[in-house]
Amino acid sequence: MWFDSWSDVVRTLALGGAGYVTLVLVLRVSGKRTLSQLNAFDFIVTVALGSTLATILLNSDVSWAEGAAALVLLAALQFVVAWSTTRWHALRKAVTSSPRILLRDGQFDAVALRSCRLTENEVRHAVRSTGSGDLTEIAAVVLETNGTLSVITRSRLGDGSALGDLSA
Repeated sequence: MWFDSWSDVVRTLALGGAGYVTLVLVLRVSGKRTLSQLNAFDFIVTVALGSTLATILLNSDVSWAEGAAALVLLAALQFVVAWSTTRWHALRKAVTSSPRILLRDGQFDAVALRSCRLTENEVRHAVRSTGSGDLTEIAAVVLETNGTLSVITRSRLGDGSALGDLSA
């Protein structure tokens, strides 16, 4: 349980170093989008990359070559999906979520909250975390595609063009 053999420790160190270098190279080649968390799909790829690296490190049945192939495959699939979603609207809708307005002009949208499985308290928390204490001073709270809550105050709303792609 505490120690099996030095060869296992050396294997973990050697594969850990090689796996880490391989992951860094794959991420550099695949671009910044691979590690972004723009939507649920990007998040899943990020988690899968970490899980794959852990498997390379800890599972003696998986060789470095198999692990490197898995890392490259995940990055390549993420690239293909990202490339495809920029070209085909239907695929983009299937893979990514749309941002939703949860609060507009200080008023909660109960239907949007329910469909996004959020509570008014969670939205209030997001408002408070911006230093605002008055919901009537909030122009909008948006649940973004990556799951974050954006809080836009009336004083920062401007012409509202940033909200142009959102449904009420």
